[in-house]
Amino acid sequence: MLLLKGFYEQTRSLLIIAVGFQFGLAGVVLAEESLSGREIVAQCENKYPGEDQKSQLSIALTDKSGNERKTIYVRLWKDNKGKDDIYDKMVLFAMYPPDAKGTGFLRWAYVPEKNKPAEQWINLPSLGGIRRVSARNLSDSFLGSDLTYGDISYRSIDADEHKLLRIDKGSKGEEYYVVLSTPKEANPQYSKKISWYTKVANMDECVKVRVDFYDRKDVFLKRQMLKWQKVGDAWVWDKVFVQNVQTFHKSFFEVSKVKINAGIRDEWFEQRRLERGLK
Repeated sequence: MLLLKGFYEQTRSLLIIAVGFQFGLAGVVLAEESLSGREIVAQCENKYPGEDQKSQLSIALTDKSGNERKTIYVRLWKDNKGKDDIYDKMVLFAMYPPDAKGTGFLRWAYVPEKNKPAEQWINLPSLGGIRRVSARNLSDSFLGSDLTYGDISYRSIDADEHKLLRIDKGSKGEEYYVVLSTPKEANPQYSKKISWYTKVANMDECVKVRVDFYDRKDVFLKRQMLKWQKVGDAWVWDKVFVQNVQTFHKSFFEVSKVKINAGIRDEWFEQRRLERGLK
């Protein structure tokens, strides 16, 4: 537990240093950009993830009492390109802790236009095999973390109104676009999100590094800090830290051993393969 806590705090500090800020910035510049909020989001938000990915995903969860739980998965992901109305597919095979080996999770996410919850299955050998998992809405927690399925799913740029609020300056002179995104739907998961994007000369290198989420009552709910890695032409999470300020729960994600466009076959995203595992 102490080793995990030390690792968790150290990595959190590294994230803060890499991003350039935690709760405050060196300065604020009023927005006088030719780019609109929508244009910034369009260029910085949905980065090319590759046709498929294979990686190791580590998730460390800490509750308000300081109790920690860490799980390591082999993660396979594939862009389904809208075939049969499926946007993408993902499967996770647990590798750690030892008593979790054999556990697997499979998810098929529908294209946003269908407005349908994802199809999900879990393989629990101790409970007799594969079971369907309910995903009634996008606000359900992703694997018990502080991110929801909606947070990790594709969202159309035009599902929100985007406004450039200002440009923040970091302690080393780096600059960030600060964009307010307000949902258009009648019953949204969040009342608004405020996102920080790196202000760089080459917009192909622009990435999101922080998001503040506000609940339906417009009260600050949680903060997400992101550090990215570029593998070939694809952008992939490196380390992500999320803290819910209302529940004091924390989540830390780390992605490693990344392979892009590995030619992952469709059979890996079927129930029978979920049951077989990585064999």
